[in-house]
Amino acid sequence: MQGNNLFEYAIIRIVPRVEREEFMNVGVILYCAGQKFLQAIYELDEEKLGAFSNDLDIEEIKEYLQSLCAIAKGGDDAGPIGKLPIADRFRWLSATRSTVVQTSKTHPGLCKDAGEMLKQLFEEMVL
Repeated sequence: MQGNNLFEYAIIRIVPRVEREEFMNVGVILYCAGQKFLQAIYELDEEKLGAFSNDLDIEEIKEYLQSLCAIAKGGDDAGPIGKLPIADRFRWLSATRSTVVQTSKTHPGLCKDAGEMLKQLFEEMVL
């Protein structure tokens, strides 16, 4: 039986007006070194986001979110950041930002299956 592995995660947030500090959770990034796992998933509810602000560039936000997922996946298609080691990519993805797309502080936990934990956190924190 496989034991528990330490993992870290951060919630991906849209902060339409940074000065108001209001946000909407749209995704999760999860990193588990023991399982060599790094993945980001998101779902953007445009109607709900419109209740926060109607002057956002939704297409630009979608591109940014897709880039986060590509960097988590890694590889040549993700640019120079995508070529970094998995731990470095997670630290870059979860770094503090003052932009419309931000991440929460990182949080730790234990899991047997990082993919299942990612789905669970996504359902609890985003959906």
